[in-house]
Amino acid sequence: MTRTPAPLVATEETFRRVMGSLPAGVTVVTAPADDGPRGMTCSSLTSVCLEPPTLAVCLRTASSTLSAALRQGRFAVNLLHGGAERTARVFSTDVPDRFALVGWHTSGTGMPLLTADVCAYAECEVSRAVEIGDHTMVFGTVTEAGMVPGTPLVYAHRSFRSWDALPTTPERPEGDR
Repeated sequence: MTRTPAPLVATEETFRRVMGSLPAGVTVVTAPADDGPRGMTCSSLTSVCLEPPTLAVCLRTASSTLSAALRQGRFAVNLLHGGAERTARVFSTDVPDRFALVGWHTSGTGMPLLTADVCAYAECEVSRAVEIGDHTMVFGTVTEAGMVPGTPLVYAHRSFRSWDALPTTPERPEGDR
């Protein structure tokens, strides 16, 4: 017997619930700014292509993180590890100095990276930005990336979870040895 869900009108709340049923990795997108780093929690991340290595993130168009990324022409994606729920929550609020509440450092290229809370990161140069509704999809060419052993933090059904069923992130990809 086939299970067919009852159709719902595509309201904002219905769409939020439908998309919320899809587990997503949790990231904090960061960008340098003249008056201090900017950052926001983001679960809308996807790889786009391998050549050149490109990813895309969707950020609120009104966010200061998006403004900084576009102004500077670069940003970083910090993929949070399973124990970093607090950091995900901090960067999903309007707390003025979020970076004072977490461990971070400036990379050799000047990018703010969340040192203590990542299982992987990617530094990117903005290659394109497309505004859609109240968000902007930013495409970034990956210029530097790194991984730390750990399991990722995921978000689904409006809650954070560590995805312990996954194998630990390897220190280096097999092809990079």
